[in-house]
Order: sequence, then C-alpha cells, then structure tokens
Amino acid sequence: MTESTSPVLDLDDVSVTFTSGLGASRREVTAMSHVSLSVTAGETLGLVGESGSGKTTTGSVVLGLQRPDTGTVRFQDAPLSRSLRSRAGRMQAVLQHPRWALDPRSTILSSVLEPLLVHERRTPDTEARALSMLDQVGLPASFAARRPHQLSGGQLQRVSIARALVTHPAFIVFDEAVSALDVSVQAQILNLIQDLQAEHRFAALFISHDLAAVRYISHQVAVMRAGEIVEHAPTEVFYDLPQHPYSRQLFQELSS
Repeated sequence: MTESTSPVLDLDDVSVTFTSGLGASRREVTAMSHVSLSVTAGETLGLVGESGSGKTTTGSVVLGLQRPDTGTVRFQDAPLSRSLRSRAGRMQAVLQHPRWALDPRSTILSSVLEPLLVHERRTPDTEARALSMLDQVGLPASFAARRPHQLSGGQLQRVSIARALVTHPAFIVFDEAVSALDVSVQAQILNLIQDLQAEHRFAALFISHDLAAVRYISHQVAVMRAGEIVEHAPTEVFYDLPQHPYSRQLFQELSS
C-alpha cells in the first residue's frame, strides 16, 4: 500500500499573541506570526532558534495546548480543534527533563503503562505491550520494577520515549529532548529516535537550539526568530548554504 503524502500535521498562517505586564506597561507580545509548516509521516522537521523565538509556543500549538489567534492547524486532515477524540494517544511529546514527566513513586513499567490505560481498557496483553516497548528503546525487562531515581538521565529519556510511543502516535514533539544529556548519550538517543521512526513511521517536530543535533535528526529545517519563520529548507540545502542573516549568525555562534 502506498503511504499517503498528505501532511500528518499542517499549520497554515498561524499567529499567537500574549499580553504581558500590568497597567501602563501592559503590552502584546507576538509569540508566532503567520507561521506555516507541515510534516509528513516518517519525517522530522527541525525547529531552531534562540530562547524566546517562539519554538515552545509552536510546540504547544501543534499539540493543541495553545489555541492560535488566527490561522488553522490540521492533524491527519482534520481541524485540530475538532479531532480531540480521534487524536487521543495519536499525539505525544518527549520533553527536556524526563524526571519531571515521571512519577518518582511509580515503577518504570507503570509509567509506560499509564498512557495505554488512559486511552483503552486493560487487557491480558497490555503489560506485554509495555514491556515490548521498553525492549524497543533498549531497556530490558529487569528495568520494569525500578523507579526513576535508579536510572541515569539517558535511561530516563528512553523511558519517556517508550511512554510516548506505546500508544503508536502519528506525531511526536521532541522539545529539547537531548539538550540535558551528555554528548555521547545524545548521539545514542538521536540514533534511537531515527531507528524508531523508521520502524513506526511517526511524524516529528524536533525543537532545539542545537544545530548539530537538528542536522543529524531532521529531514527539513525551519529557523524561527521573534515568532516568525525566517528560513525553511530541506536539511541538506540549509546546511550547505543558509540564506537568512540570522541563520548564518546561528552557524557562527555554533562554530565559535
């Protein structure tokens, strides 16, 4: 069967503003300005930019956590606001600090089981599915009874990825998912994400300030500055010759 080429996630002319301050200092801050992006199955879009550029707001919008002021967001060919039930378990996120996402009192198996039990009834094979997902992220069954404080940062991020993937989502947001890890562990997690994407064909938004990580993991790259997409290109094209002055500035900061 031929895989659909229509976007899994599509943003069209999306803008978001927030109000900041009180009284005379009250002002509107533009977090996203006329942003248009799309991601297809099996593809990763890398979103780069400095802190405050609008990357995290973009992640919130695509996950349905932040409603845009203008523009449209479509997930699997349906308006995001109308597809809440259909996207249950079909959109997930992997964040920067896995310890914040995991209950320190729960076992690793319970943490991976939780998303499944939210979206469906427990069946005789539910636990086996969670154990299988732990195995897929490189954690043997002996880890199932452990608790978060007994795992390293890299192992915890593997648990977070297992939690995200156990419901077989069509789309995953990775928000600075490797930035808190040692360089050698970063490479292992990036390789793991690539392998899992090749197998499960999920679409992904990889939010990062790390141009090297984005280059390694992404099929296309979008550069964000002050809420605007200033450059968007296939990864090979972007890294061969960035066009926008801000993109070139990011490259200079990386090499300095």
